[in-house]
Amino acid sequence: MKTNSRLYRKEAYYGYLFILPPVLGFLIFALFPALYSVYGSFTDWDGLGQMNFIGLDNFKDIFQDELFYKAMYNTLFMMIGIPIGLALALLLALGLNRRIPGTTAFRVIYYIPVISSLAAISIMWNLAYNGDFGLVNQFLDLLGIKGPNWLADKHTVKPAIMLMMIWKGLGYTMLLYLAALQSVPKDYYEAAELDGANAFHRLRHITWPMVKPVTFFVVVTGIIGGSQVFTEVNIMTSTGGPEYGSATVVFYVWQKAFGNLQMGYASAMTVILGLFIFIVTLVQFRLDKSSDIHE
Repeated sequence: MKTNSRLYRKEAYYGYLFILPPVLGFLIFALFPALYSVYGSFTDWDGLGQMNFIGLDNFKDIFQDELFYKAMYNTLFMMIGIPIGLALALLLALGLNRRIPGTTAFRVIYYIPVISSLAAISIMWNLAYNGDFGLVNQFLDLLGIKGPNWLADKHTVKPAIMLMMIWKGLGYTMLLYLAALQSVPKDYYEAAELDGANAFHRLRHITWPMVKPVTFFVVVTGIIGGSQVFTEVNIMTSTGGPEYGSATVVFYVWQKAFGNLQMGYASAMTVILGLFIFIVTLVQFRLDKSSDIHE
């Protein structure tokens, strides 16, 4: 009995050693900075000097800050790309799920942007969107359409960046959907065909419910990732675009923190952004559970 107890303690000891690095990493690089940021949001800290407690002044200033509302609007606008990307990815997955020549090559081609450097892709699309010699306008010229200077126009800068983000993440979502489609039993489709169900009915009543967990995962992670867009905006429109038309919340946080040395103010914005992400994610989980109950 003592031998078993000693062996159990030894296994527990090694188990704790294995989980210690990620736990320490979380405490040092995630939890402590998050708590420090929350405290900093109640101060006038400039990142260098003393942190003076000022209460809710930063939050009061934020809710009167027009640029913050503009950055929040831009962030939410770019999230329109999430359902568009989902629809395109599902269509691609349905096409690549068929037994046709070249599907493996197409999977690789669509996934290359996912593993490519975001900075490199942003530079590439920045050149493609150039109003004088960009590939996008050259293609539009072939169709007889005069393209705008995409990143220099307040009306086109957000859709332009959103299009690039959809293209960047399309391959990842497509592979998730493809994996889900390949796990659907063929018997379901055969039974539906015997009952006279057409392609639309099979898509609605078999395919869509079976890939629903993937959709839920992609929507949640897409909202979290879409709330933290920075690199694309910083590289493609280094000043936040014309009339601050492309600046996101994280971009504005970065400007305040490292451009204006208003660390306390920037920390307050991160707290608001964190609460927004938490609430939206919580709502998504509640909606998913309620839909499962109704089904």
